[in-house]
Formats: sequence, C-alpha cells, structure tokens
Amino acid sequence: MQMTITIQIQADDGTQQQHVLTTLVRESTSIDTLGLTLAESKQLVQQTQQALVTHQVTAYLTQHRPCPTCATPRRIKQQTTAPFRTLFGRVAVANPRWYQCACQPHATATKTVRPLAQLLPERVSPELRYLETKWASLMAYGLATRLIHEVLPIDATHNATTVRNHLLHDAQRLEQQLGDDRVMVWDTCQAERDRLPIPDGPLSVGLDGAILRARRGSCGAQTANLFEVIAGKSILAFRRDEPEGMPPTSKCFALVQRYDRKPRRRLFDLLRSQGMQANQQVTFFTDGGDTVRRLPDDLYPQAEHVLDWFHLTMRLTVLQQCARGLPVRPDYPPWDGRSLADSIERIKHHLWHGNTASALEAVDTLAEWLDGWDYDDDGAITIQPGSAAAATMGRYVHDLSTYIDHNSGSIINYGERYRQGERISTSFVESTVNYVVSKRMVKKQQMQWTPKGAHLLLQVRTQVLNGDWEATVRGWYAGFRSEPMGTPALPFSG
Repeated sequence: MQMTITIQIQADDGTQQQHVLTTLVRESTSIDTLGLTLAESKQLVQQTQQALVTHQVTAYLTQHRPCPTCATPRRIKQQTTAPFRTLFGRVAVANPRWYQCACQPHATATKTVRPLAQLLPERVSPELRYLETKWASLMAYGLATRLIHEVLPIDATHNATTVRNHLLHDAQRLEQQLGDDRVMVWDTCQAERDRLPIPDGPLSVGLDGAILRARRGSCGAQTANLFEVIAGKSILAFRRDEPEGMPPTSKCFALVQRYDRKPRRRLFDLLRSQGMQANQQVTFFTDGGDTVRRLPDDLYPQAEHVLDWFHLTMRLTVLQQCARGLPVRPDYPPWDGRSLADSIERIKHHLWHGNTASALEAVDTLAEWLDGWDYDDDGAITIQPGSAAAATMGRYVHDLSTYIDHNSGSIINYGERYRQGERISTSFVESTVNYVVSKRMVKKQQMQWTPKGAHLLLQVRTQVLNGDWEATVRGWYAGFRSEPMGTPALPFSG
C-alpha cells in the first residue's frame, strides 16, 4: 500500500497551491505497521510547518511590499533568509531588506527596513517557548531538552542552554510586570474597608525556608556556601459564589530574598489573585525565623500572625532531653528529676495558652537555676557533676527566652484555636517547600545555583504549579491558544 500526503493552500485571492509532503509505503499489515510511526509523524508535521510558515511569511511580505503612503512597491536591497524556531522544527524564512520609499524623508540610518523584524520580533514561536519553560520548570534543563527532542522534530542545535536562556528570559519578563514594592500595600482607611462587600472565606498563608547550595565561581572558588529560599502556600477556605462542599483552593509562591527586591509585592499579588479584599480575614503562619517573620510585616493591616506550634515545642523537646542527662542533686532542692521536668512542662503550659509573660518568667527562673549550678549555698564556686550538660542546657534556655521574646506578638492561645478546629502549625507549608523547591532543586539533584538563577526558575515553576502559566503567556501573545486545548491543567496540590 502506498499513500501520498499533500497539503493544499488557498490564498485570499483564490489562488491555490499544492505541496507533496511525504509518501508512505506499507508492505504488509501488522500491529507494528498500523498508522504513523513517531519518526514519520515528526517528518510529516515538520514538512507541514515548513510549507505553512513559508506561505504565511510570503503573503505577509507581499502585502507589506507597497509603501504605506504612496503604495509604490519598495525596491529590494538584499534578499536573505532568517531562521525561525517553531514547535515542529526550524524554518528558514525570507528576510529581505527594502529601501524606504522616497516619498517620505528618512534619516541615513533608516534608508532601509527589514519587514520581518516587525512580524517576528522574537525568532522563537510562543508555542515552543511555552512548552520549553513549562517542562524545564518541572524537571532538569537537560532532561527537558531530551524529552523535547524525543517527541518533537527539533533541530540538533537546540540544547539545554537554549532552554535555560528562554526560561530566564521569560522569568525576567514576569519580573518587569511586577508592581512597585511598598511597605504598606493597602491605601484604604477603615471607613472604606467597611463599605466593601462581604469577602470570601479566610486566607491562611504559611511561610517557610529552604536552603540551596550555591554555585562555584569561574575559578572553582565557592562564592557563598548556601543561600535561603522562602516558599509559601496560601489557602482560601471557600468562595461565596461556589456550592458548598467544594475543597479549599491553594496557590504557592517562592523567592530568593537576597536577590528579590519586591518580596512584599509578590506576596500581595498572589493573595490578590485569590480575591483578597482589604476587609478579609488573613492569617500568616511562620516558624519565627527573621527572614520569614519580616516578609508579611505591614502587608495587611488586619492580618493575624501565628507562630508555628511545632517549632515552638521543638525547643522545649530539646530542653527535656537535656534535663534527662543532668544528674540528680540532693543538695540542691530544685534539682530533682521530676521538678525540672515539671518546670519545662509549666513553660509549655503557659505557651499553649498564649501566656507569654508567665512563660518568660518561668524561663528566666530556669535560667537562674542553671546559672547557679556550680555554686554552693554560700555562693562559692564548686564544680559539680554535670556542669557541661548544665551549661549546654543553659544556652538552650537563653535561646528559648530570646525566641519567645522576639515572637511574643505571634504566640496565641493555641489551646482555644485547636479546640475550634483551626490551624496552629505550618505543617501544610512544609509539604509546599518539598514540592516547590526540593523536588526540582535539592533532593537527588546535586545541583548548584546562583541566587538569580534559582529565583527566576522559581517564578516560572510556581506559575506552572498554580496553573497560571498558560494565561500568562496568552497575555503576552494575544493569539496564543485563543481556544481551549482540552488538556487537563496542572494545579498546585503540594
């Protein structure tokens, strides 16, 4: 059996052109000869693309050849070709240089014009850029490039560096669209907020950090050992226009704070994309670290800040382990094993109920006891068993006091909140850090990053995970996927 596949192109003036694309020959019929093979399909779409793009560019040049002022055809100075990368291979398109018409005065430098520069300001099609950046945000650059070559008729010069450069370029384009970073994003007063409609359900925003390995310099020297990435997840409890029983919707974001100059604006735009209003209930959950604690400051006037209960109790767990290693001192009444454990439990009890003043008082008492470990009743220094363990525990106690003092405004009544079924920890954002950052940039990847490269990659990756990347690209190219593709989205579910 022999099958010849042709393409027929009809121009606007009614003229028709036919192009023979390929001829398929089948000697016999079996399961491995049914339909098109991958190689045949790649060849077929590549030839179709070549014919279609060539015809479209030729029609465009013919249409724009006459002078827009006097309609006189412009003279050709140079006839060359230019490469145009598409999803189905590289196409060499006509790229002539024309003389400007003499009916209008022109500067010496603009006596000629290349019309293709207006039609193709970029030499890569939006479809290819979209697929490159989407796949490269989900897997390593080299792996994404190999996958593209496996399924598409891409030329051999298209490599991982090309894919990386395209992703960074599009991420820079995203950065340029970001508004100015202001300390107080909301400019409304309380009276204006009272006039707003009833908002959707409350927003819970969790923030946490991850560590990436820095890339070595050109001479092999490592410029910085590590740097931090801040990742977050925003969960909207419900929308008032949706039927009951719908699951909460969520979005994620990430940034490298040492590189990012607009972190508050980035977080604000994420919340606004979920319909946040100035009168909406918003709760920020952090682990109390300096970087994540400062990020939501002054962002939202009515926000509630909650310190993660798990990170708070981790420090108490360390104290309990230290207490088990201290010897019993019968000559020092506060120091029997049970009373020391009771002191730590008393601190935990005060913190559970949000009583930071009593918790700090109990911590200070514990610190005084540990500072007096090597003193007898007369105040003389007498080295006692367990001095090193007591000194270590003393440092942990002082760190706990500083931690509670710095985060006193975020320590709430955890018991009451827990009984009402509300969140008291950042466990929901721990999985976000793993899903957004670690799976692509840390775990089993053995990668080294620059702060700029990591930050820009994360901007595209979070857009892809949130299911917003296609809409973003459509905003840049009006004709890009103007009709739904019918393919399932890739919503963030970390």
